[in-house]
Amino acid sequence: MITTKYCKMTHQIRVLFFANLREIVGERAISLEIPEGTRVMEFKVLIGELYPGLDSHLSTAIVAVNKEFGFDGDVIPADSEVALFPPVSGGDEVHLPGNFSVTYKEIDLDAMVKSITTDSTGAVCVFTGIVRAVTSKETPRETKYLEYQAYQDMAIAKMRQVAEEIRDKWSSVEGIAIIQRLGQLDAGTPTVVIACSAGHRDSGVFEAARYGIDRLKQIVPIWKKEVGPAGEEWIEGEYVPKPGE
Repeated sequence: MITTKYCKMTHQIRVLFFANLREIVGERAISLEIPEGTRVMEFKVLIGELYPGLDSHLSTAIVAVNKEFGFDGDVIPADSEVALFPPVSGGDEVHLPGNFSVTYKEIDLDAMVKSITTDSTGAVCVFTGIVRAVTSKETPRETKYLEYQAYQDMAIAKMRQVAEEIRDKWSSVEGIAIIQRLGQLDAGTPTVVIACSAGHRDSGVFEAARYGIDRLKQIVPIWKKEVGPAGEEWIEGEYVPKPGE
């Protein structure tokens, strides 16, 4: 357990590190005592003092407190689970089919489509992301494999949020599936699948699936390391979540 240098009353939290921040710290998780009333912005300062190697990353790092995004002025309660990670490359839905998971197993497309098909389904739009062997735009490079990592509990919660957003925008969408693979994935391997079902093809399923993959890359805490002949690098996004997301 790590104890802070502060003398006032403290309480304990659990801190999780992900992606390149985990590699810098050298630990997946630590127990930490922080002063009562510590805010997220003060937590970042404290972590920077404990792990100087994080300094250059903390200005863009994202904090989650108990699986919800934390912002600078938020106070961290006692016994919280606090996650620190780089930017990621409500409503009643009981009666609507959904399939949300992160997995190390191969994605069964037939089973996934079946899981969101109802008696009234006439169309399912499926988007599948694939590991590229060669990237031609931006900085041309070759990729041997990608290594995916996720804050799994929060990832599932945010996938459900993305599904709620989709249904708010396209009420005709019936079922939604979002499945992300983790671990080492070779070139040519499917990495993520997002599927939307509806009664007809002109009911928004194409647009909904596109929205789903775009939002996944913004708010679902999943990261990838790209490994190729030129070396390896964690790929970070640029989107910073806003209050309420």
